[in-house]
Amino acid sequence: MALTIAAISLPVLLQAFSRGAKAHSLIENKTTALYLLRLRMAEIEMLGEMEPGSEEGEFGTDSRFTWESDVAETETEGLYEITVIVNWEERGREKSIQLVTYIADRSIEQPQQQGQQQGQQMGQPPMGM
Repeated sequence: MALTIAAISLPVLLQAFSRGAKAHSLIENKTTALYLLRLRMAEIEMLGEMEPGSEEGEFGTDSRFTWESDVAETETEGLYEITVIVNWEERGREKSIQLVTYIADRSIEQPQQQGQQQGQQMGQPPMGM
């Protein structure tokens, strides 16, 4: 009787463990891709001055994760659209995650800062003091 119960329940338990391991692997890949996406975006933001164009590369040697980035000008002067895509292969299929954001070129002086600087030059204290 015990053998019959074990024979019936063992395949079900093995299948449940297999599904759990597969789900863990999928989640781990997506989490890694998200962290790598944020890393690449931070690298682009640290540059400060934006130059329109596309680049691609790998995250280290023998990494299964690759990246693509695109910097494009917008209609607003000094504002750039940044697109970063992280790609990887999972179970024989290509997967990707993408982030699009807008970044202002830090080399362009902002109008509010100009007004504060003009007020300081004329002997007026900065706003908020």
